[in-house]
Amino acid sequence: MGIFRMYTGDDGKSVMEELGQDDPILETLQTCTGCSIQINEPTEFSEFHPAPRCRWMTMLSGQIDIQLADGTIHSFGPNDLRLWEDVTGQGHKTHFPVPSVSISMPLP
Repeated sequence: MGIFRMYTGDDGKSVMEELGQDDPILETLQTCTGCSIQINEPTEFSEFHPAPRCRWMTMLSGQIDIQLADGTIHSFGPNDLRLWEDVTGQGHKTHFPVPSVSISMPLP
């Protein structure tokens, strides 16, 4: 299992980093304000966009591919937890290569 954080860098582009399970940032992000389930088909693709709000996301099934401005693609499945904080700037692209179900947990 991996815990990953995506945030906006100083250049306005999204950055991805892996967090350790003892990372201090995790202590401040333990309370969510609800949750929602999202179902995506493999035809779904989004051009560059920032995250609509700060939130935790994880896949219940399937896979999401996230592309950053430098061209790198990060693939995530059910064993990964992602913190989306790139709510400003250029954002990221998303693609679902297989039918997927994810859960989104907004942060206050």
